[in-house]
Amino acid sequence: MQQAIEVIRGDVGRPKAVAFVNPKGGVHKTTATVLAAATLGSVRGGGVLAWDDNELRGTLGLRAGTARHARTIKHLIHDLTDVETAINQGHGIAEVLENYLRHSNDGSFDVLAGDEDPRVARALDPDTVRRLMTLLTRAYDIVCVDTGNNVESPNWKTVIEQTDRMVITTLPREDSAFTADWMLDLLEEDGYADLVADGVTILSCPSPIPSPLLDELVDHFSHRTRAVAVIPYDPALESGSTISFSGIAEQTRRAWLDASAALVQGWGR
Repeated sequence: MQQAIEVIRGDVGRPKAVAFVNPKGGVHKTTATVLAAATLGSVRGGGVLAWDDNELRGTLGLRAGTARHARTIKHLIHDLTDVETAINQGHGIAEVLENYLRHSNDGSFDVLAGDEDPRVARALDPDTVRRLMTLLTRAYDIVCVDTGNNVESPNWKTVIEQTDRMVITTLPREDSAFTADWMLDLLEEDGYADLVADGVTILSCPSPIPSPLLDELVDHFSHRTRAVAVIPYDPALESGSTISFSGIAEQTRRAWLDASAALVQGWGR
């Protein structure tokens, strides 16, 4: 455990963006984004943002913590030019972004919440996504992006183009793993073979009953991605409500320490 903590606390070099991906819903993308951000932020002492980039009704803002205000990515996009101008004129970036971001319950990371308005998806064109990524990585060491399910959307493709490392989330189930595998094939065909090979696969167990496919899928994804982490079943995550890092089991926290160490491994060299 101490070795994982030392890896997580290490210098990551320039700011990094991490995309949590799988086009299938219900495969713990949001849960993984929140718990990775919580682990990284807790161990590193801050400098971590979780961005809900789901294009429709993302729940990261709800699950990650306290809403000090009702502002979401919709408001940041609307004010983006003014925000960029204020920062370029010398206003503190943290002070400017404070009006648009929320905090996790324990304060270990910040949150850019998604919006329920479906028209926001149309505003997330490639130029806007790049501007947002530039802005957020100026303010944070690590930006964890909870992506949507449409791999053909310009938004999703631009996030992949901008990301430094992918986290592939899946369950030890045939349908979830097949969709993840298909997505990796697509990314390799599109020229992202190195990003795929450098990825980290998270296999989250949704039941206390061990899946007969778990060992087979660990072996399979260990040949497709750089690292595989298995997250045990935790009843504290079943309700779908706010995730409290301090409320999950010790075994789960240890698993996320190992997963997060794999996530940042090799940065800063």
